[in-house]
This record gives sequence, structure tokens and C-alpha cells, in this order.
Amino acid sequence: MSERRQILVTSALPYANGSLHLGHLLEHIQTDIWVRFQQTRGHDCTYVCADDAHGTAIMLKAEELGISPEAHIDNMKAEHMADFKGFLINHHNYHSTHSDENRQLSSLIYERLKANGHIASRTITQAFDPEKNLFLADRYIKGSCPKCKAEDQYGDNCEVCGATYSPADLINPRSVISGATPVKKDSEHFFFRLPAFEDFLKTWTRSGTLQPEVANKLAEWLDSGLQEWDISRDAPYFGFEIPGEKDKFFYVWLDAPIGYMASHKNLCDRTGADWDAIWNKDSTAELYHFIGKDIVNFHALFWPAMLSSAQFRTPTKVCVHGFLTVNGKKMSKSRGTFINAKSYLEHLNPEYLRYYFAAKLGASVDDLDLNLEDFVNRVNSDLVGKVVNIASRTAKFVQKAGGVLAANPEPELWAQFVDAGESIARCYEDREFGRAMREIMALADTANEYIAAKAPWSLAKEAGKEPEVLAICSLGINMFRALLTYLKPVLPAMTEAAEAFLGETLAWDKPVSYRDGESINDFKPLMTRIDTKAVDAMIEANKQPEPAPEAKATGPLADEPLAAEINFDDFAKVDLRIALIKDAQHVEGADKLLQLTLDIGGETRNVFSGIKSAYQPEDLVGKLTVMVANLAPRKMKFGMSEGMVLAAGPGKKEIYLLEPHAGAKPGQRVM
Repeated sequence: MSERRQILVTSALPYANGSLHLGHLLEHIQTDIWVRFQQTRGHDCTYVCADDAHGTAIMLKAEELGISPEAHIDNMKAEHMADFKGFLINHHNYHSTHSDENRQLSSLIYERLKANGHIASRTITQAFDPEKNLFLADRYIKGSCPKCKAEDQYGDNCEVCGATYSPADLINPRSVISGATPVKKDSEHFFFRLPAFEDFLKTWTRSGTLQPEVANKLAEWLDSGLQEWDISRDAPYFGFEIPGEKDKFFYVWLDAPIGYMASHKNLCDRTGADWDAIWNKDSTAELYHFIGKDIVNFHALFWPAMLSSAQFRTPTKVCVHGFLTVNGKKMSKSRGTFINAKSYLEHLNPEYLRYYFAAKLGASVDDLDLNLEDFVNRVNSDLVGKVVNIASRTAKFVQKAGGVLAANPEPELWAQFVDAGESIARCYEDREFGRAMREIMALADTANEYIAAKAPWSLAKEAGKEPEVLAICSLGINMFRALLTYLKPVLPAMTEAAEAFLGETLAWDKPVSYRDGESINDFKPLMTRIDTKAVDAMIEANKQPEPAPEAKATGPLADEPLAAEINFDDFAKVDLRIALIKDAQHVEGADKLLQLTLDIGGETRNVFSGIKSAYQPEDLVGKLTVMVANLAPRKMKFGMSEGMVLAAGPGKKEIYLLEPHAGAKPGQRVM
């Protein structure tokens, strides 16, 4: 085994304004499994987290509930902690960003940033609610989309046509909070000078701290140029006041990641542990953040830059995961798949979900789908049908023979289970949990095949076969022990029950040894199969009625929404050229096509185009148009089409061939 490592691990902070759902649980289960694995290997691994407890949304929710923000966040923290406990998430400390430790550390880091010249200030103009006397973030402004005129759209983008814009562009804007028409108002804001860290971040993001795909995405942002980051908000605001400023507060995302440090400090102050040993800039300890891909910019740009300026260490790794879908789709309240933690626990065993997530998780940022049919089948097959089945088939024969395990009858078979340990451990270490589960289940298959082939239940009927039956079943129990040792980070409760049956505590700080000459206790069922009725009941309990349909927008973008976003490299592959229509003919037997002969500057192309309903061939000859010149030739019924001309319109007589301005020449590239 390697030397004992000192590791601090965090998960992203849940926002203290709502209940936990399965998306939150994906991350915390992933983190908890990794932490438990490190602990089973004998390492000093500490797991801290906290509620993210600041911001306008919390202030407004508390006002709606008729309680103080402090009371609201205390209630949410108690609920979150109960849910995490229900899912066997073992935080060493679960704190709050609204704490003395976080206030002190946020002020300290800000003062260091300021002293280093990394804080700027300037006046900006924002939307302001004159009734609530509150500056409005984009999400608190609604109006009609300036592009498609759809009503009730947020201040930054239209959910109907996909257009993006500023709140000032909205038609008939209104404050979501009061209904008042926002006005423009100036205010001094404070900014973190992130561009000063561009060179540092280009090196840091390629240091192995991030997955390659995450580093590649950050490289796009770095190459396009970083912007200064607004770190202040105006009163009224629930958060920490900026030192030395009146009615100015830290933006929630400044003090949220500092909450990791604060939660750890709170733990160290209570236990006497050395906080500085983790956070000083020369620390040799390891620091891991587990986060979702939606908050990469905060954790992999702003956070390391702030830490670097403030003379603290940066993370060893930022482990990014994808989003959770259910049955292949975004979680939906109307379909009952937006499942909160409490509701799941009311219907199903938390270890079902822990195992299923583990079986699907890898080290990439790919999204993970909770397919409920597969969820039922996999848990029932793997955990009940394979793993638990080994113990339930063999324990009774050992008990019948006196309950004492016999010597190993198959050293080579047992060696497979021992030798697999380091490979499985490497999978856990690399967060390739799905691969680890596959290796474990392959061993479970091997164990079940051995037991089935030996059929101890048949041998037990033959006189004098008792020693052979005991040896076979003793090996079965030991193979079960090895499997539970490897599954202990995923299934802590089932492992604890199995340890009571085995009469030992399973440890993985050294290779699993064969156990014989010792007794086991009576076997009790360790896990029952998932009942599909319980899943159906959970879905039904989480269903909420669809919201009333919004007024439909009209216009081209509403009729045909924008396609999925592409990057510049994708667009650059399309070669658009000016083309002269030298000839145009009807196509015999074709209702919609015209055959065009196009000159693209010394080269002639034959193109079939579906514009017959809008143009006569003779009207097209001699016109310039635009064509896609590098489109692969397409074999059609009437011949080979060697490109595509560009046109707009809904169809029939409303088709409009694109024509360049005078001066364009055949063959010129469209830039």
C-alpha cells in the first residue's frame, strides 16, 4: 500500500433556498464513494461541505415566508442535513456560508486582493425596481421578446425563439418582484481583475488539475479574453458587507467557494486539526473539489485566481461531472421525474441509487441517465441476484456444519478475487466507478458459476460429503467477503449488516486474506428486490400539473427555432461561393425541382434545387446566387447534384433565392 495521504474533499454547496433533488445526490454520492474508498485504504481523508446561504433569492423567499433570512437558511440546512444522512453521505462537517469563519476569510481574501491591485471599481447602469428599491438581476425582469414578441420572457433570453438580448431590449419590461416598470440607475460596483491572471490560468488549467475536455472548454474562454468579474451587489442584499464600504455586499459567488475553507476551519477549530496545513500555499496535502459542469468557470477560473492572489494553495483536482437526466430527458415536474431526496427515501432504499449511480459514473463530464427500468433490473440482478445470492446460498450449509469456516479448497480461484483488488482500487481512485462495478460483478458471476457447478445443495444429500460441502460454501463466504470489501464505499449500510453476519469489520488497507477456522453468525436477508410499484408510487408522488401554456409567438423563429449552437470551427468547414446561373431547366417528372448549371469561376456544377414553385427557368439565367460548394455530391433520381444554392422562405411561391450585391464575381468566397 502507498504512504498515508492527507486529503481534503468538497462537493459543490447546495443553495439554501430549496430542497435537495436527485441531481444534488448524484454529486454527493459520487464524492462520498470516493472519500469512503480513500478511508478504507487507510488515508486521512476529510469531507466538508456547507449550504450556500446568501443572495437576493434567499432574502426574497424569507420575506415571502414571513421569517428572517437567518431562520430560513437554518430550516433549509436542517432539511439538507437530514436528506444527506438518509443517503448515507458522511460529511465530516456540514456548515453554512453565513458563518463567522466565512465572514472573516472572505474579508481577508478581499483585503489581500485589494492590496495586490486586483480589485477595481467603476460606475455601472442597472435595472432598478423603484417600488422595492432593489437592483434587479436579469432573472427578476420579464417582458416580451424583442425578436419574436413572445410574452413573459426573462431579461436575458427568450425560451420561445432562443434569442439573447439585454433587459433593456425587452418590450414592456416589468419587475418579477413587484410588477413595477424597471428604471435605469447608476451604482458603483467592485470588480476582480481576472484578466491579470490569464497567463497563470493558461498554465494552471493545463496542469492536470482538470479533465482534458474541461481544459479544452476553458481554453476557448481564455483565448477569447477574460473579463473583469463583478463581485459586489447593492443593498438590500443578504450576505456579507464589503469591508470599508457602505451598503455594498459581496456577490454570493465570491464567498461561496470560500465556504469550503470556512467549513474546514470550523471543523479544525472544534477538533484541534491544523487548518493551515491544508490551505497554505506550500501545502503538500491534496485538495479535491467535486462539481457539476455548469459551475466550471467559478471553480476553474475565478477561484484559483483568487486563491493565487491571496497566497493560498490551489486545488489538486477539480472533478467535473455532467448533468442527470431521467429516462433520457431533463428532469420534469409534470412527468414526476423531478424527484426530491425526501420523496425518494419515502419509497426506496438509498443504496439502490448509490449503486446505480456508481454503476454509471465515469471520470468524464458526460451526462448520466437514470433509466428507471434499467435501475430496477440492474439493482435486482447485480446486488440481489448476484452478490447477496452468494451468501444466501452458502451460509446455511456453513451454519449446519457448526458455523466455522473451512480451509480454502480452490487457491487459484481465490487468487482471482485477491488479484482483482488493485485493479478495482485504481478504478475507484480514478473515479471510474462504472468500470469498478463491472469488475466486481464479473467476480460475482465467477463465484455464482463456481457454486452452481459444485451444487452443494445436491452434495449435502450424499452421505460423507459434509467436509466437501463445508469447503465449497466456506469459499463462497470468502468470495462474498471480498466482494463486500470492494463494494463497501458504495454500500456502507449493507456492508455493515454483512459484517454483523460475518463477525468482522471488512478492511481494504491490504490485500483481502482468506478467512478460515473462525465462526460466522446467522445469516439474515441483506437486501430485498426493488418493487416496481414503489418506483411508480414515487413518480406519482412527484408529479405536478403542467403550468398554463404561454402565449405562442409568431414569426419565422417561432415557426422554425434556431438549430443547435455550433462553434466557429464547424462553420468554417462550410465553403460558400458566388455562383453564376448559366442555365436553368425544368426536370421531367419532378414537381419541385429545377436543374441549374452554375459557374463558380472556371468550374461548372450541376445542381438540382427545389425552387420550381417560385421561379421560371428563364428568369434565373444570368443571375448571381450563393451556393454551398463543398457539399458532397448527392445521387438523385434525376442525376447527380453537386452542391446546394441558398434560399429563404416558408415554401411554395414564397421562396427567395439569395442574390449578392453587384460587384460580386463567380467563384468568390462568401466570408
